[in-house]
Formats: sequence, structure tokens, C-alpha cells
Amino acid sequence: QVQLVESGGGQVQAGGSLRLSCVASGGAFSTWTMGWFRLTPSKERQSVAAMSWNGGSEYYADSAKGRFTISRDNAKNTVYLQMNRLNPEDTAVYYCAADFEGWITPVRFGSDNYKAWGYGTQVTVSS
Repeated sequence: QVQLVESGGGQVQAGGSLRLSCVASGGAFSTWTMGWFRLTPSKERQSVAAMSWNGGSEYYADSAKGRFTISRDNAKNTVYLQMNRLNPEDTAVYYCAADFEGWITPVRFGSDNYKAWGYGTQVTVSS
């Protein structure tokens, strides 16, 4: 059974940084597209970033471009999200998710394509 576990969330002041991690177990991590999503306080689910199975392609939501960086280490079954210059609008629960068809499809940003999800980690940015 696939399990995704996020960590690294917390409370930070505006302008600060956080690095989220997501460790996967129970499947072929190196074949999955991995994505980061967030659930805002208003309960809106937003795509944040995604990376192809081999790390060759990465995509970002407009809100994340230039501030966030997604990366992965297939040897450690881990995907990361480095978040810099955080602002209060980034406050959300952040989830990592796996697209199991990543090895045969281009990176997809739609959350419906991601079949395994972590439990989330809270990020709170104060002004």
C-alpha cells in the first residue's frame, strides 16, 4: 500500500522560508510524477508544483514561480518543496501526491490525476 508522509511545515514570518519533504513507501516512486498541492483556509485546493518521474520536467503555479522549487531524490523516495519569500497568502495545508502514470504521460497538474495523497503539513505565514 502506497503511503506518503509530509513534514517540514510550521509557522514562519512573511519573507521567511520553509522546506517541505514527502517520503513515499509501498510503491515504485521513481516512476511517478509527484505534485505538491495546498488547501487554503477558505478550503480551496490549489496546485503548487509538479515534477516528472526523472526530475527532467517541473511545473509551477503562477503563485509559486520564482519563489518555490520542487525537487526529488529517487534514491530516498523523497520529494521536496523549497519555499522562499513566503507571504500570508501561502498559508495552507500542503499535500504531496503521486500520479502513478507519470512514466507514460507528461506531467499533469490536475489533482484528479493523482491517486495517492499524504496527510498534509500545515504552513502558516504571519505578516
